Amino acid sequence: MDKFVQIEDVQMVFTTRRGRYVALEDIYLNIHRGEFVAIIGHSGCGKSTLLNLIAGLLEPTRGVLLLDGREIAGPGPDRAVVFQNHSLLPWLTAFGNVYLAVERVFGRDETRSQLRWRTREALSLVELAHAEHKYPNELSGGMKQRVGIARALAMQPKVLLLDEPFGALDALTRATLQEELMRLVATAGTTTIMVTHDVDEAVLLSDAIVLMTNGPAATVGEVVSVDLPRPRDRVALAADARYHHVRAHVLEFLYRRQMRPAA
Repeated sequence: MDKFVQIEDVQMVFTTRRGRYVALEDIYLNIHRGEFVAIIGHSGCGKSTLLNLIAGLLEPTRGVLLLDGREIAGPGPDRAVVFQNHSLLPWLTAFGNVYLAVERVFGRDETRSQLRWRTREALSLVELAHAEHKYPNELSGGMKQRVGIARALAMQPKVLLLDEPFGALDALTRATLQEELMRLVATAGTTTIMVTHDVDEAVLLSDAIVLMTNGPAATVGEVVSVDLPRPRDRVALAADARYHHVRAHVLEFLYRRQMRPAA
């Protein structure tokens, strides 16, 4: 497989009232086309900072980030981000929120009829066609996140970036959306990078898990391959020795090799 996302010698330093804060140091990472990669680590390890660098929302202090052979020099429609906060515009319906993104990406080349078709296709993909006329305050938390995912996928990005998108949801809703995300990514074949604190979520969803060392000056401690067949069934995985081996390896890294010292 080709190196689709390449991160070479990246450092990220923030200027604070107390001086320079080195958030990330010596980041090297290659992600292949079509892979689902989870980034996991303790709070303050720079997971979201790394995701924002790939999104082009931050510029690295040193190093280079490439997507499909081109340098990432700012935000672009080839990368779509879904945050923990759904970020829907409250004055627009579910249809309107998705349509706005579709229009920005495809508005110059397509008719309104084609844009509306794209929007409805995206909502159908996340099983929200029935709710297209509802406003965000009429939707549950899980439905709002599904609109956010529909909006991202409707842009047909090369890379889907997810920053703890299910972190604020209850366990049952979270599990349902994890299943939907696996189905959507398999259907679209989109390269996906997800920040999470949840070890089980990372193992269930990913082809590879990036284990971050503690900050400051956090770096990639290890990349763990998740060699589990797809499609995946969480009930079947409960009896799969390979699943438990990967899960135990990640837990050992986080809670022994990178255990936070007592305050």
